[in-house]
Amino acid sequence: MLKLSPNLLIFTDLDGSLLDHHSYRWHAAQPWLDRLARMQIPLIIATSKTAAEVSTWQQQLGLSHWPFIAENGAQIVFPAGWRHPPDSPSQNLGMDYPNLTATLRELRRQTGFAFQGFADVDDATVAQWTGLTLKQAHQARLRAGSEPLLWGGTDAQRDHFCTLLAQHDLHLVQGGRFYHVISRQTSKGHAARWLAAHFQLSRSCPLTTLSLGDGPNDLSLLHASDLAVLIRGQQAKPLDLPADFSGRLYRTQQQGPQGWSEGLDHFLLNGSAHHE
Repeated sequence: MLKLSPNLLIFTDLDGSLLDHHSYRWHAAQPWLDRLARMQIPLIIATSKTAAEVSTWQQQLGLSHWPFIAENGAQIVFPAGWRHPPDSPSQNLGMDYPNLTATLRELRRQTGFAFQGFADVDDATVAQWTGLTLKQAHQARLRAGSEPLLWGGTDAQRDHFCTLLAQHDLHLVQGGRFYHVISRQTSKGHAARWLAAHFQLSRSCPLTTLSLGDGPNDLSLLHASDLAVLIRGQQAKPLDLPADFSGRLYRTQQQGPQGWSEGLDHFLLNGSAHHE
């Protein structure tokens, strides 16, 4: 059985993983949240949500004392008074938001492709798209280095769009509701490796990393971990990790927070050592 100790570092996606994709409830995961808190095991949120959004969710989930990864890895945020402070309260990775959105506007002008991002609309429209409240929608628009898009073009146009993005050192990542434009070298997995190395500096024993996620934008996070829980998502086609994944993978039967708990049960209660 994998030992529950502070040398275990857990990363988790939010929407469709720790949070139900539709209701945003997490109560099925609460027993595990309580247990991890008692054991002082770091639980690091890694999400497409903004820092403003994550700060609110951290308070509700009781995780405000841990760092988190926002905007699919574009930003790493440390809590106030963190015992191993970095140079600043947050670490921004990749292109900044004003330059990113200016690039997207120019590409749309050049190509005529049909897409809309959060920078193109107001809080009310984002609330309509997502089901968030106006306050939550405002937080979702306080971005640092990524842009969610609603794509209205064809698949062929999207492929060409990805080629054009690459010329600007950007790429397109598929999330649960939106596509996300982000710097090409930026990902949840890159941010998780950066943060794991930061945690390792204060540990005498090697860390074991475990990540949980359900969407295409979580694959880099799972690939960066020793143990990976791929939570059953809403995709018609099952997701696959890169062929060179060397860790241990478990696919859940359940979705959302039920699947999240199932994954932790598998590795932390059953202690399975079998590959998928």
